[in-house]
Order: sequence, then structure tokens, then C-alpha cells
Amino acid sequence: MRALDGATRAGHDGDSVDGRGPAITIQDDSASGLPGLTELMRDEQVFPTRRTRADSAIRRRRRRKAWIIVAIVVAVVLGSAGGYAAWALNAPLPEPTVEWQTPDVSVPPAATIALPVEGSAAISVAGADDYLGAEASGIWMTSGSADPRPMASISKLITALVILDAKPLAGPDDPGPTIAFDETDRDLFDEYYVLGATVAEMPRGTSMSLHDALATILIPSASNYAEAVSTWAFGSQGAFVSAARRWLEANGLTGTTIVEPTGLSPRNTSTPSDMIAIGKIAAANPVIAQIAATASLTLPGPGTMSNTNGLLGTSGITGLKTGTLGENDYTLLYTAILDIGTDLPLSVTGVVLGGFSRESVSNGVVNLLDSIRAGFHSVPLIGRGDRVGTYSTAWGSAGQMIVTGSASIRTWSDTPIKVTMDTSTPQNYADGESVGTITWSAGPNTATVDVTLDGGIAQPSAWWRLTHPGELG
Repeated sequence: MRALDGATRAGHDGDSVDGRGPAITIQDDSASGLPGLTELMRDEQVFPTRRTRADSAIRRRRRRKAWIIVAIVVAVVLGSAGGYAAWALNAPLPEPTVEWQTPDVSVPPAATIALPVEGSAAISVAGADDYLGAEASGIWMTSGSADPRPMASISKLITALVILDAKPLAGPDDPGPTIAFDETDRDLFDEYYVLGATVAEMPRGTSMSLHDALATILIPSASNYAEAVSTWAFGSQGAFVSAARRWLEANGLTGTTIVEPTGLSPRNTSTPSDMIAIGKIAAANPVIAQIAATASLTLPGPGTMSNTNGLLGTSGITGLKTGTLGENDYTLLYTAILDIGTDLPLSVTGVVLGGFSRESVSNGVVNLLDSIRAGFHSVPLIGRGDRVGTYSTAWGSAGQMIVTGSASIRTWSDTPIKVTMDTSTPQNYADGESVGTITWSAGPNTATVDVTLDGGIAQPSAWWRLTHPGELG
């Protein structure tokens, strides 16, 4: 108590005992002395206990929130993992890498067309525009001079066409009007025989249908019948020549000249191109075409007659007319049907003017037609089971691509053959699954074969799917 009293006194002086600052003043109040201190100490013990309980409650609430968040995160992670796995195991696979080789195709060498080397020649080919070009149906190829040459007995073909223009028949079975020949007509036999021309018998009192008279003009090439029938049709030879010239003009045949009906005159001339046009007109006339294709015929009066065109039936030749003017001047206007292994055969019209002999001209024409036919061929493209490529997958599996059948294509000469391959992604990667086609094209023709998997391709493992998300579709 004395120490406290001293402190109290010092405090009263306002200064600390050591003089360093204000002193702490403690009141001595008997009413609040020791009991007050005890209360103060009690409060100091109670307050910390209350704060601890509050902090614990806060911590407990925080821990509950944390566990809730953890549970949510775990649930999300687990849910996402399950969704990812389901996606990865079912997602579309990446397209495989395709490596394919164009099948080797041996294209034949260019066709060599054996044009006649004698005189002047021309040829037209209809029905092959897709192979030879549209110009082939006009004048496809020529050799020799394009100038007019004597056409000899091919003149009789024009004579028959001019007569039919004035006296038409309804068709090859229509006999037409009857012609009665008189003594003047009979005398023509002797006149032409002396000239060395081909003639046919015309007994006294002979009469025949116009159809049969035209056949006698064309099949044995009877000059006496050519003059007799043309005079009957037009009244005189002058009238016939005028009609023939009008007919030539009407058909645009400006390179052809007619001065008489038989071809004995070397002034009956024509160009190779006009001859092709005349041949097409004749072949389009059913009466002329039927007669020109007849190898032999027997009629009352002239008897049995053989066609001067000995090539009928050879190399597809169907007509039309031969001609000879002297020993070394042979002509041939011909038509032919060539089977080249396509849906439709080719229709050929050709001419040779001024050939050396009947034999050389005939051989030249046969060689020409055979060379055209040989220019068309079937080119083998591929065989069944041939391998054409490989599928390689991102997961390391591979499979072979093979064709399901063989193929060939019809082409002309050395026509380029184009090939395209269309591939598709396999759905099941199974053996025999279709994965594309190969198509070849040449001219108007195409050939296609299917491509399949040989042996299939192994599917990727689940582990590969789960660990390669970037490569899935």
C-alpha cells in the first residue's frame, strides 16, 4: 500500500518519479478496488472464449461450402469424362490416306490408212464422226489429183439416176412402165459392139419393164440399153443430155460433165469429190441400191447377166459401178458396210479414177477398207482382282484396293485413253466393301469397274480413340 500511495502522490505532482512522463494514476476506491479488479479479470477471460466459438462456426460454414464445391467439381469432372469417352468412342474416324496407281494401258499405234496409189481416189465414212471427226462423213481422205478425169461407165449410173428422176419408180419392187424396143434400138447392139463397148442381147420384139431395163444398164453395163432407155425416157439423145446437165446442176455437181449416156466418150468426166456425192445419191435411191448390189440376173432377152463389179460381197462392198476406158484406165465407184465391232457399222463411199488395171484397183480398194477396219480395236484395260491402290489409316492399319471385274474399251487408232478414279471413305472397313470406281474414256466410249477393299482394315482400339481426340471427326 505504501508503494501505491507513493505512486499516487507522485501522480499528484503531475510528473513521473523518474521525470520521463506522466504517471499512471490508480484510484484507491474501496468500493471498486479488489472487487473491480476481479470483475475485470473475469471479463478478460470470458471475451476470448466467445470469439473462439464464433470463429469456429465460421470455419465450419466455410468447410461445408468447400466440400460442396469439391463435390460439384468432382461431379462435373466425372460427368465430362463420361461424355468425352462416349464421344471419343463413337466419333467419326479420320479419312484414310488413299494412294492409287493408274493402271497401265497399252495404246495401239496409229492406224495406217492404205489409200490407193494409182490415179485419183477419195473416201467418205459415215457413222464414225465420234471416232474420226465430223469431216469424215464429207470427204475424209483423198489421194492423187482433184482434177476431173474420165469416169467411163460410171456415166451409166448418172444415166439411170436421170431417167428415174423423170420416170420414178415407187420402190425396188415396182416394175414401172413397159418399154417396147424397135429396130432402131436393136441396131444399137451392132453399133456399140463395133466400138468395143459392153452390150446385151436385144432380140426382135423385146420388151421389158423399166426396172429390168435399168438392171440391164447397170449390172452388165450394157451400152446399147443405156442409149435405148434414155432415148425412150426423153425422146432424143439431145433431150437426155440437157436433162442430165440440169440434174447435175440441181445437185451441185459442178465438177461433172455428161455428153452422152454410156461413158465411151472421154469427155464424160468428174472429180473425186463429185463422184463421192453421186455415189451417196445413188446409194440413197432404193431402186439403184438394190440393182447395184445384185451379183447376177437372168431376164428374157438379154439372158443371164453378171455384175461387172466383182468385189460385191468382198470386205463389205455393196456396190456401185465399174468403168473401163482403154486398157489402162479403170474406174470404180463403190459403197461398203464395215462392221467395226460397235453398235452401228460404218457406211463407206469411195472412188478410184484412172487406175492402172481392174486387178490393181480392186486390190487397192480392199486394202483400204481392211486398213480402216483394222484401225478400230478393243483395248484391254484391267483384269479382275488387279490391285489399284492402298488405304492407310491414322491408327496404323492399311488395306488393299482391287477391282471387281475386267474391262476393255473400243477405240480408233491411237486415240488417247483417259482414266479417272473416284474413291470414298469406307463405312465399315470390311472385306469386299465398295470404296470407289475407275472409269476409262476414249472417243464416244467409256468403261467402268468397281473398286473394293481386299481383306478389310482393322478398326482402331478404344485407347487410340480416347488418346487421339484431335484426329476424330
